[in-house]
Amino acid sequence: MCSEAEEKVAKRANGCERAFICREKIKWYWAPAFIAFWLLIYCSISIPASNHLPRPLTIKDEAKYPDRFIAERAEQVLHSLVALGPRVVGSKENEFGSVRVISSTMQKVRSELSAVHDIEMDVQVASGSYIHWGAVNMYQSIQNIVVKISPKGTNSSNYVLVNSHYDTVPAGPGAGDDGSMVASMIETMRVLAKSKYPLKNPVVFLFNGAEENPLQASHAFITQHKWAKNCKALINLDSAGNGGREILFQSGPNHPWLMKSYRRAIKHPFASTMAEEMFQHNFIPSDTDFRIFRDHGAVPGLDMAYQYNGYVYHTRYDRAEIFPRGSFQNTGDNLLALVREISSAPELEDTSKYAQGHTVYYDVMGWFLVFYSETEGIILNVVVSIAAIVICSIAIKLMSNNNGIKLEKVLKRTLHTFVLLILGVVAGFCLTLFISWFMDVVHLPLSWFTHNWLLLGLYFCPFFFGLAIVPALYFHYTATDRFPIGQRVQLLLHCHCLLLALLTLVLTTCGIRSAFVLMLSCLFYTVGLVFNLATNLHRRNVLWIIPHMACYVPPFLFFAYFSHSFLVTFIPMVGRFGDTVNPDLVMAAFSIAVGLLIGGMIVPLLHMFRKSKTIICALMGITLICIIIAVTPMGFPYRPETSVQRFNVLHAKRTFHDADNNVRKSETGYFIMPQDRRTYAVKNKVINMTMATSVREECKKETFCGYPLYNMRWHKTRERGLWIPASAPILGTLPAVKVVSKKQLTPHRIRFEMELTGPDHMGIFIQPLNGARVEGWSFHEAPLRLHFEPPYYIYFSYGVNGDPLKFWLELEKPSGDWKTPTVELGLHGHWTHHKEMFTPDFKKFLNSFPNYVDATPWPASYETWQY
Repeated sequence: MCSEAEEKVAKRANGCERAFICREKIKWYWAPAFIAFWLLIYCSISIPASNHLPRPLTIKDEAKYPDRFIAERAEQVLHSLVALGPRVVGSKENEFGSVRVISSTMQKVRSELSAVHDIEMDVQVASGSYIHWGAVNMYQSIQNIVVKISPKGTNSSNYVLVNSHYDTVPAGPGAGDDGSMVASMIETMRVLAKSKYPLKNPVVFLFNGAEENPLQASHAFITQHKWAKNCKALINLDSAGNGGREILFQSGPNHPWLMKSYRRAIKHPFASTMAEEMFQHNFIPSDTDFRIFRDHGAVPGLDMAYQYNGYVYHTRYDRAEIFPRGSFQNTGDNLLALVREISSAPELEDTSKYAQGHTVYYDVMGWFLVFYSETEGIILNVVVSIAAIVICSIAIKLMSNNNGIKLEKVLKRTLHTFVLLILGVVAGFCLTLFISWFMDVVHLPLSWFTHNWLLLGLYFCPFFFGLAIVPALYFHYTATDRFPIGQRVQLLLHCHCLLLALLTLVLTTCGIRSAFVLMLSCLFYTVGLVFNLATNLHRRNVLWIIPHMACYVPPFLFFAYFSHSFLVTFIPMVGRFGDTVNPDLVMAAFSIAVGLLIGGMIVPLLHMFRKSKTIICALMGITLICIIIAVTPMGFPYRPETSVQRFNVLHAKRTFHDADNNVRKSETGYFIMPQDRRTYAVKNKVINMTMATSVREECKKETFCGYPLYNMRWHKTRERGLWIPASAPILGTLPAVKVVSKKQLTPHRIRFEMELTGPDHMGIFIQPLNGARVEGWSFHEAPLRLHFEPPYYIYFSYGVNGDPLKFWLELEKPSGDWKTPTVELGLHGHWTHHKEMFTPDFKKFLNSFPNYVDATPWPASYETWQY
């Protein structure tokens, strides 16, 4: 409350000042309204903008909009594809069912074909190999369905390639990933084919049948298909969720004309340079066909994907029923316009002429796209940063004049304030990281996994508290200072702007294009500061806040918009980061970065309120409440179907042979690969889970731990697996290598001719023994040419043709002693689409998992042989 003398002073002020201000500060009870204002515009503007979808068109609308994408038709295609169930490479659902569904829709497209277009369809069956994540990724007889729509009578050799995949992981029906994009492509193709307006250049629609293996079918197309060499630009469509808006997260590279086409054509922009840099620096645990087309075909393009509702990604809950029809319309409107635009682009004639460097791009609230070259971005960042530094310096100089204090003392105060700001950032940083460590230590990580709003209390509030409490204590103990509080808070904001300007310059020097977000904060703060300086409001203790807040609303809305989109994308992803990563530490780091960006210009204003220290301490009260909630059932991370916990569970048999190929060890059990930090959540619920042991000790003894590692990602994370002894699995024909011939080429060199047979997903581990080394083989040459360290990993899968894989190995042994084994082969097989092979014990084990768990199961084997 104000004292009696202060009330007398207040009576001489106008009515507005009397309502808000007391002793050069804002009355404390306006603080909740101040905080609520920012939360309100975040919830009422930023979140709706992030979630907005257009009205979906139905078949009834087609007569009115004959050249528009019809969402209902795409939805029908999706339902027919998903009705097949999981579509794993090698399964009849993928190799025959999917081909049948897509081919039948092609017949309908042909029936509506206009007189100005031709259409061709080809089913490619291909075999090949390439290097992926340090292993040889080898495929045999996988399939692609390729459709080309061309202007009638064209002789153009410049094609636009549009790609998505119809295969799925073993777990689920793949409605979002990637059936939705397949359906969108088919409907886009239908509209183009029947249009009376001819395309300028042909468009190739690639429905690839082996992306999840990973990325095999795209490699088969771009390296072997007859139309591949003519594909000059790419639109890649994928998904890491189920619906929402498709985000453009990779472009080019080095082809700005594609972003110009995107900006001209796109109806509902959603794009982010920051997402591109994060993806390409492996912050996101995924990969797409875009990389294959870029690296193996040098095809520039645009990479777009769904990211909403990533909780169901690669689970059995990725269903067509929950896919929003509005997402089809959003993607369809964009894809149709983009295909028309790029297929008409003159740059297709010779794209190499237009390779002009990286770009900076981002959409603003989904309303429009901002795009400029990397060079222009560097200039803009530097100019704005220098301007911000100059304007802040002028403001600091005017503080000296206005307060009658020597400039030297003001500069000294500025240095003190800058140090205070850094200490506040450090305090918030340490406090936030401490809480993330504490939540993990007390077995409460991921408490925000379902209720995302808990992040605000758990990690944003502690950072804001640390950011504010250090200056608050300083202001308290120097209350008799000649600087009015309004001037001191302004100086704190100037220092924050200087910090952001310096960070912008550093990040720009490091070639980080995402520095534009810091530049925007500096820009809008500088605009508000210039207004205050021009109107002399900077001399008023409180009124300067109004222009400052008004100028900060636009960047706040934008930062809140893309931060919310990031959270929606990233939170489900940490559910598959594995058990070696503390997910709370990841989200704490995100909260610090966003908090500094968004809160740095808002939190200092809390010092302008009466009882500011109480208000600031209330932030920690919110944190305490959220920690208490995390302990309750509300803080339990998982919910059935909507936000599940993930496990891969293999019913496996392991057999090891010695130098005489006698069995030295054989065991059966469940090989479990946890996907997140809270493996212990099921410890007392799942049968025999208390008997689970880590495989780390086995990894020290056996080649690649001696377990059936499904693919390259498992290979990289193998040491986090668990093993539970159990009864024997039912297996099909085991992977087996037959030695066709063995020939000694020189006294020190030997050659094996071999054949591999087994299920449609297998792997070979190759470990030279007793001083031997592999000098040649029929697999991809890169591991030997680049001197990869053994053991070597060969991943192999086949589609429609299961003929034996024939290969040869040449090994050299400097000692010339061929009496001892030369090489050990570890063979693993996976029956990923054979539920009929589940034993009663395995079914019972799987059924013991809680209903909030999505377990991906199949039988598997691992066996070693020495030669």
